[in-house]
This record gives sequence, structure tokens and C-alpha cells, in this order.
Amino acid sequence: MFWILVISVIFFIINFLISPPSSLVTWTLRKFALHSKLDSKDVIVTFNGKQLEGQVKNRFIEYFNEAYILKRHFIFKGNEQLFLNPETTVTPFIMNVKRGNKVFNFSVYCSEDNIDVVKQYKKKVESYSLSSDDLKNFSM
Repeated sequence: MFWILVISVIFFIINFLISPPSSLVTWTLRKFALHSKLDSKDVIVTFNGKQLEGQVKNRFIEYFNEAYILKRHFIFKGNEQLFLNPETTVTPFIMNVKRGNKVFNFSVYCSEDNIDVVKQYKKKVESYSLSSDDLKNFSM
């Protein structure tokens, strides 16, 4: 009887590891996603020192969520400041996102050629390019 119980538990564990529930897979993918979906109530969006409100803010966040990642930019240790403070004439949209006790900062540089995003959490900096015609043509 003992061996039947042990074999059943081992079989259950192996079965769980081989095909985990979809909710666990979704949670894991969301946790480690580079370009995560944002909720407008958790986000403060500013452009050129002015805070975006209402429908304009919701439209910008919707366009940001629908954008596709084109390319991830690899940042080597010591080069973070090149991405955080780039030498460009484009004024970025600054998004401050608060999820629980975590605070993320996004800088979205929308130019005619491409859309670059710099994501900062504590001292970790990530950068990537997006594809979105709506963000390129976004107007307030």
C-alpha cells in the first residue's frame, strides 16, 4: 500500500512538471515579460513636464500596450547612462508605473523612424524598440 501511494505521488509530480496548468504558465510569462501590459490607473504619464490626463492618457497607454517588440538592445555594465540620458532632440514620454510596492520608470522616445523604450527598475535598465504606427503618429 505504501509503494502505491509513493508511486502515485511521483506520477502526479511528474505529470504536473510536464504539463503545468495554463494559469501558472501565464503568470510566469507575465512576471518575466519585457514589455508588460500596463493599466491606466497604475500609470502617471508626463510629456514635456505636463501630466497627461483622461482620454489622452488612456489612448497613449492603449497604443503602448498594443505595440510589438522589434528588437531588444543589450546594455553592458557601465553603459546605463547612455540609454537613460541619450543625446537626442526627441522629447520622451515619461511613464511612472506603480505595481504594489514596485516602481518602474519608462522613457518612450517616439521619433519618425522608430520608437525606443528605456525601462528602469531600481538600478536595472532595459531598452528595446517598438513597432506601432499609432504611437509614431500620437498627438495630444
